[in-house]
Amino acid sequence: MVEKTDRSGIQVIARAAAILRVLKDHRSGLSLGQIAAAVSLPRSTVQRITGALATEGLIISDPSGGGLRLGPELGSLAEAANYSIVERCRLLLTEITNQTGETTDLAVVRGEGMVFLDQVPGLHRLRTVSSVGDVFPLTSTANGRACLAMMPESDALQLATQEWRRSGQHGDLADLRALLAIIRQTGLAYDTDEHSQGISAIGFAFQDWSGSYYAISVPVPSTRFPEVREDVKGALLRARKNVADVFGTAVQ
Repeated sequence: MVEKTDRSGIQVIARAAAILRVLKDHRSGLSLGQIAAAVSLPRSTVQRITGALATEGLIISDPSGGGLRLGPELGSLAEAANYSIVERCRLLLTEITNQTGETTDLAVVRGEGMVFLDQVPGLHRLRTVSSVGDVFPLTSTANGRACLAMMPESDALQLATQEWRRSGQHGDLADLRALLAIIRQTGLAYDTDEHSQGISAIGFAFQDWSGSYYAISVPVPSTRFPEVREDVKGALLRARKNVADVFGTAVQ
């Protein structure tokens, strides 16, 4: 009897997680019927689980009538998770900076951009500096490109198209596909004066246990980039392996 109850409880948790993941991909909200179809569960089961999730603040009814969407309590959980990621990655960032003398950044995909979470400043007088909370684009930065390369291609291309449309750019999807394929093959993404004139960068991406996309990158003044490129590349590849060991999740 106890084992049956345990199995039932595990099943409910798995179903609730599946519902939350579906809503994560549909931020404008979904109806009960749409959720049920997406997770292959009866509508009555979905209604029962979403009711419990709503009581805990994990989902809410969209005020504009768009159905159910993720709730504010998940924001608090996400902040706690981000803090944990920052703590776990701080040593890696410090090691990269000590090995290269250059600034090392940690960023996460939030919405349609890269949000900076942490930074270890470089040891040179001439160095790059960004502030925690700054938002950078996906398509023209090393960290953004690395994260796009980890995503399902359809998601990556959709985000890229939306970014180009917002900024009035006319990007080439074929060129982006080719670039992402190279990043997947080599494990590293580059930005050579494409986002900020005078700044070049190398980065790699990884996912945490929840499936969020993070990137560790090293921005360098372009005047110094050719001489430090191989050292930075080596340090990031070593860190990339360490990240896979620490999180036990995918890296790109």
